[in-house]
Amino acid sequence: MTSISSEANAAPASTIKRIGVLTGGGDCPGLNAVIRAVAKTAIYEHGIEVMGIRDGFLGLIENRINPLNLSHVSGILHRGGTILGTNNKCNPRRHVVGRRADGSPIFEDVVARCVENVRAHRLDALIVIGGDGTISASSALVEAGINVIGVPKTIDNDIIGTEITFGFLTAVATATEALDRLHSTADSHHRVMVCEVMGRNAGWIALTAGVASGSDVILIPEVPFDLDHVGEFVARRMAPGGAGFAIVVVAEGATHSGGDKVVRLVDPTSPDPIRLGGVGHLVATELERRVGIETRTTVLGHVQRGGPPIAADRILATYFGYHAINLLMHGGRARMVVRQNNVFTDIDILEVAHRQRLVPTDHPLIAAAKAVNTCFGDGLPRTAVARDHAASAVL
Repeated sequence: MTSISSEANAAPASTIKRIGVLTGGGDCPGLNAVIRAVAKTAIYEHGIEVMGIRDGFLGLIENRINPLNLSHVSGILHRGGTILGTNNKCNPRRHVVGRRADGSPIFEDVVARCVENVRAHRLDALIVIGGDGTISASSALVEAGINVIGVPKTIDNDIIGTEITFGFLTAVATATEALDRLHSTADSHHRVMVCEVMGRNAGWIALTAGVASGSDVILIPEVPFDLDHVGEFVARRMAPGGAGFAIVVVAEGATHSGGDKVVRLVDPTSPDPIRLGGVGHLVATELERRVGIETRTTVLGHVQRGGPPIAADRILATYFGYHAINLLMHGGRARMVVRQNNVFTDIDILEVAHRQRLVPTDHPLIAAAKAVNTCFGDGLPRTAVARDHAASAVL
């Protein structure tokens, strides 16, 4: 099913003759599928000329804007990455133009330069494909009078207003396969295997891949964990009569109760300066100390971003690209295409800026996982609860 918002039901935008398209933020499976859908729909359906902007907003700032024709987008549906290139550090409001003597960055507001380049190339609108950082950065262009249509992209699945983003399902499939492989080696060696996955402040990848792989412990940012509880749970699995191994999947933004996120580095030149990483090693070290069982850590990292999109993401990306052009041609201005309750619609792009969609603590998938005895580190293991209930019944 499809839908166009009431704000977009204006007269058809017959004045749209030329558009620009860019991909910003981290790379993501399905970007090329969106570019293909945008370009082919614009050209075939509406006779619109399409211009490709290289390396996200950096290309817009540096005026690296070139025609994007049908030959450029042929045969790219299955390819990972983005043929346009991308950049996850460039924000028109805070563009790094140099460094001071102490090495600190010098920022400059170059929104006016971006607007000038848009006007110089006679772009009637921009299709901006990106995550919350890219969409937030585009708000400066919207406020400057540029018509921006956003397409939500991120493996983290954390963009406000849409129930899913393309790239997420491929990342989950990649993480699930990795966890399946860790399962066999953990079983063979009778070890605890800890796998750290991406997601930043949201636990969607960890939760979904954890459930899909049957992981024993799932640690996500939205549910602070207690290492003592996790240790008790793992100890039961490793005890005689237990499974003899354990799989722990931990989101990079997960925190133990009363603790802070584990920060790998801080990059002051980036719109999102905090780089998370290292919580997997922390959890593994603490579990080995508490339980006394050999523990290994795997950090999937950027392997979750790479490679071809799975079929579901190719289809989702094609829908998003098609609806972006459809929305634009129905008079949409400053909107972002979203999917809500399996219906494609749109929302005000400014509603998305500087916000994140996190996993609700009452999410049904968490309840389902707990029902099959998955530990989230937030209470006694279900096996202990069941034993206590049985003891109470006897008394």
